[in-house]
Amino acid sequence: MLDVGDDAPEFELPNQDGNLVSQSDFDGRLVVYFYPRANTDGCTTEACAFDDAKPQFDDHNVDIVGISDDPIEDLEDFAEAYDLGFDLLSDEMGEVATLYDSYGEKHMFGNTFDGVFRNTYVVGADGTIEAVYEGVTPEGHAEEVLADLADDATVATPRCDD
Repeated sequence: MLDVGDDAPEFELPNQDGNLVSQSDFDGRLVVYFYPRANTDGCTTEACAFDDAKPQFDDHNVDIVGISDDPIEDLEDFAEAYDLGFDLLSDEMGEVATLYDSYGEKHMFGNTFDGVFRNTYVVGADGTIEAVYEGVTPEGHAEEVLADLADDATVATPRCDD
C-alpha cells in the first residue's frame, strides 16, 4: 500500500462519458476510491454513499473519483442508473490501480483472476497521500472518509439501500 506522505501516482483515464480525466484536473483534495465492479451490490452502495455525501465533500473542497477496470459503457450505464454526480474512471488494464496498490490476484468461488481491490486514498492539494483505507467495507465508508476530513461533517441518509 502507498503510505501517508507518499506522492500520489498521476493518472489520466477516460470517464463514463469517454472524456479524459487527470489528477491534475483537481485543485483541492481528491478522494480516489477503487471498486471492483459497477452495478454490483457493494459497489452501488459505496458509489451512492459518496454521491449522497458529495455536497459535504464539496463544502470541504474535496472532489471524488471512482476507478474500476470496467469498460466505459458499463460506467456510463452505472452513472446514469444512479445519477452519480462525480466521475467514474475506466482503468480496463488495471494500470492506475496497480500504481495505487489496488489491483492484483483475487480469489472468488474457486477461481483466480486479476481485479481491483476496494481501497481508497485521499490525495492532498499538494499531490501527496493524506489518508489510506485498505480493504474497505462499502457501507459507511463515505461517511468514515468524510468524518476523517472534517470532525463536524454530517452526511445525508443513503438513498441506494436496495
